[in-house]
Amino acid sequence: MLIAVDFDGTIVEHKYPQIGREIPFAVDTLKRLIQDGHRLILWTIRHGETLQEAVDWCKERGLEFWSVNSDYAEQDIKVEERSPKVKCDMYIDDRNVGGLPDWGTIYNMITNNLSYETLNPALQSEDSGRKKKKKGWLF
Repeated sequence: MLIAVDFDGTIVEHKYPQIGREIPFAVDTLKRLIQDGHRLILWTIRHGETLQEAVDWCKERGLEFWSVNSDYAEQDIKVEERSPKVKCDMYIDDRNVGGLPDWGTIYNMITNNLSYETLNPALQSEDSGRKKKKKGWLF
């Protein structure tokens, strides 16, 4: 899979423009996903010097992305430009509906093709197995 991964709040704690502490197991999990054959995009609003700092921070820990803020590695993105929207199979971002699961859960979801709802039965309603009656346009 091609997976876009946010930086601030996802790999590290939010401290922008500084770099926060690593979120537990983020780097190890991402490196394992790369070993498993997934291509990872660093997908962040950082640009210019702060983007380079994030890329360097990751490289210092042995985490090298397939591309940075672009759909494919060969795309020429100027460091000064803001992040474009990337096309991928999955986004990992702390701003998801429901927030960021822990990195063990994320790895389990990706490697076993599971949904977050499958891993968290509390999210399923009592009648999730029954066909719901279509109400109206909005509800």
